[in-house]
Amino acid sequence: MTLQESGEMYLETILILSEKKKDVRSIDICDEMGFSKPSISRAMHLLKDGGYLDIDENGYITLTDLGKEIAEKIYERHRVLTALFVNIGVDEDTASEDACRIEHVISDKTFQAIKKHMKKHKLDK
Repeated sequence: MTLQESGEMYLETILILSEKKKDVRSIDICDEMGFSKPSISRAMHLLKDGGYLDIDENGYITLTDLGKEIAEKIYERHRVLTALFVNIGVDEDTASEDACRIEHVISDKTFQAIKKHMKKHKLDK
């Protein structure tokens, strides 16, 4: 299963929610993302079938190693890009929104160059 931007967003959201609370359920994802319960339910089952997450008998969602790896990669991109944009004068909300769009399409090569540049100029968090 090839993971698309929406799948990456779900994984990233699950990661963020799991850092805030012990147990994550579909309703938590609905509340965080603003999507309907049927949409979230379908996405969760597709991601489960793809091997990105597990859903236990109580409906609790956990990321598999693969799902966590992807979520952490996307979330790192989000944080770094947001920090870069804020550093060059973009307000926090706009920086975060733009980072959210860019984090899914930026190449690994370009992202690594941005990280290197930020570290060299002590712009990283």
